[in-house]
Amino acid sequence: MSTAQQRRAYTGPAILSHGFRPFFFFGAAWSALATPLWIWGLMGGPSVVGSLDWHVHEMLFGFLPAIVAGFLTTAVPNWTGRMPVIGAPLGALWSLWLLGRAAMLLQPMIGVLAPLVDSLFLLTFSAVVWREVTAGRNWRNLPVCLMTSLLALANIAFHLDAALGLGGLGARLAMAAVSILLALIGGRITPSFTTNWLRQRKAAVLPKTFSTVDRLALTATALAMVAWTLAPRSPPVGVTLMIAGALCLYRLTRWCGLQTLTEPLLSILHLGHAWLGFGLGLLGASLVWPKTVPGPAGVHALTAGAVGVTCLAVMSRASLGHCGRALTADRTTVALFVAINLAAVTRIIAALTPAYAPPLWAAAALFWSLAYGGFALAYGPLLWRRRL
Repeated sequence: MSTAQQRRAYTGPAILSHGFRPFFFFGAAWSALATPLWIWGLMGGPSVVGSLDWHVHEMLFGFLPAIVAGFLTTAVPNWTGRMPVIGAPLGALWSLWLLGRAAMLLQPMIGVLAPLVDSLFLLTFSAVVWREVTAGRNWRNLPVCLMTSLLALANIAFHLDAALGLGGLGARLAMAAVSILLALIGGRITPSFTTNWLRQRKAAVLPKTFSTVDRLALTATALAMVAWTLAPRSPPVGVTLMIAGALCLYRLTRWCGLQTLTEPLLSILHLGHAWLGFGLGLLGASLVWPKTVPGPAGVHALTAGAVGVTCLAVMSRASLGHCGRALTADRTTVALFVAINLAAVTRIIAALTPAYAPPLWAAAALFWSLAYGGFALAYGPLLWRRRL
């Protein structure tokens, strides 16, 4: 049977019929809860959730891998034509992610067992992606396999950081992997979806096809982020980051984004890629002019901005499309898009104005939770029910 026929033949719970269903719903719900939990911890709540390490970990290795897993377990079968991961295997993979979240909350009680349990999900997920891509001889997507492996290794490095004195290597490696993924996957789907949409409207001008500009942007992003991972305070690395950001922004200008403003479900993908270019540039500026541009501003332009906006954009579009709904953003979805962008902007302002940081942190957390908690509430009924 084809991948589509295999999915239609599935008769189990709807939540396990596609990878995006459990991972998008619970990933969104967890991030909406984890962010205010961290603010509560800072204000005197339990020490584990008030730890900066816990906050960084649950955003980079809790929330983010859930969304990546939801996207790839849905997309890879379409790329390879192989049997999708659904039913009991999907439930087992999802359970490993849930165990990781519980382990990180209970770390003060279970000690060294927490990182061991937490590492299982990304190692298993990476192995699944490698198996499917190589068995399907889908060599074009080997870079995607490499990035999932980097995320798994970054998680292990994060847990070993304190013992080995790695100086935040795990977090930087994760940011490098996800930035390359955003440049790679975003660079495919954004112009592709835009081209299809504009062709339906018989537009005279369409996005440029993949060319040397795209290769330069991808290569520069990968090299700059790897260099930053290894040398996070080097001014020359900062220059390479700014060049990579400029190339990403120039690449974006070739995708006819202004023509998509009437459809927020499409224009938000363009905005997410703009955040990537801006984030790379701001991170680079923090290395070149560290006394003027604080490092957290660039970090959060990439994480809250590029990651937060792009993930919500992809989640919304994939959920609507795979659940048989029209690919258009209603008012609720537009409100979610506004909230996530406000979260990113507020968090960057907090980094730039340390004197006002605490209330701005709280405001950014509120906007983030409104965006992702709102997604769980608004899209939850679609994700838990069968496709129309």
